[in-house]
Amino acid sequence: MKNIQAFKDAKYGLMIHFGLYSLLGGVYRGKRGPTYAEWIECEKKIPNSEMDKLANIFNPIYFDADYICSFAKECGMKYIVITTKHHEGFALFKSKVDKFNCYDSSPCKRDLIKELADACKRYNLKLGFYYSQCIDWRDPNGGGYTVDGKGSSGGSWDNNWDYTDRSIKNYEICFNNKIIPQIKELMSNYGKVFLMWFDMPLDSTKAQSKKIYELVKSLQPDCLINSRLGNGNFDYVSLGDNEIPDEIPNNISDDIDYNDIGGFKKSPFGLYESACTLNNSWGYSSIDNNWKSSEKILENRINLEKLGINYLINIGPDWLGRIPYEAEQIIRNVQELYKKAGK
Repeated sequence: MKNIQAFKDAKYGLMIHFGLYSLLGGVYRGKRGPTYAEWIECEKKIPNSEMDKLANIFNPIYFDADYICSFAKECGMKYIVITTKHHEGFALFKSKVDKFNCYDSSPCKRDLIKELADACKRYNLKLGFYYSQCIDWRDPNGGGYTVDGKGSSGGSWDNNWDYTDRSIKNYEICFNNKIIPQIKELMSNYGKVFLMWFDMPLDSTKAQSKKIYELVKSLQPDCLINSRLGNGNFDYVSLGDNEIPDEIPNNISDDIDYNDIGGFKKSPFGLYESACTLNNSWGYSSIDNNWKSSEKILENRINLEKLGINYLINIGPDWLGRIPYEAEQIIRNVQELYKKAGK
């Protein structure tokens, strides 16, 4: 695959978590949401009827793909990964498969993924897509309902507030009617895709993970697939959230749970990546001011670079699509410090 060396050379990338949750900013009806603001729908059991209201006002007029790409380029980043559909089920692209997207269900009337894909070409940046392949709170048959909810931000992985009867849920229906067709759209409509960043395999079957892997490869043979697809179908290893290791273990056991999102797994091409936040949340949070210092991010960047592990830094644009001021300043300062260090 052509992208193996490109992944090794990339070293540093920008991740973008953006969706309807960005409108809430980590607060719902006067109460703080979970640490991960993008999980607020689940923790507060916000019904789909209210998510519809958020969609009805979703209009990020300051989401500027060219600005984002120029910013990433200036800061030494080589690739961008954006949430095309997070756990809420709301797509940031025009999908013929499901109308719950920013073009058809909001005043935005834009395909934000196309805008970013086009801008990445202009700025010579690689483009990656995050896609939640199992959790989908919009769909009555979204996955995760057979898995213990411990570890989730809301006590469950599935939408058990709108769709309470788990005995009638069948993820295979969601998988065939929404997940597979939307992945096909992403692989077909936006040019070359550098990587697919899947998340939370949970109760995905081996057959389902394999089907996704083979679909991506059939349409984009060079596209790299991360380990969070699940069931051992991957090209590179995504470490756990904010996981910064001191070393890569010499002996990584084969006897592991390949659906555990944390820790090391044997990487078939020696490719590893650590995705990290600048504060505590991935999605925009108006109340999370626990920002990491530029010096700490620089330290992480240099140490991961020595290990040959890519560093994927996340930003959570606000409801208007703006990069939070603090996040932008930290990343810009990191690049200045990186240059001063002779890197």
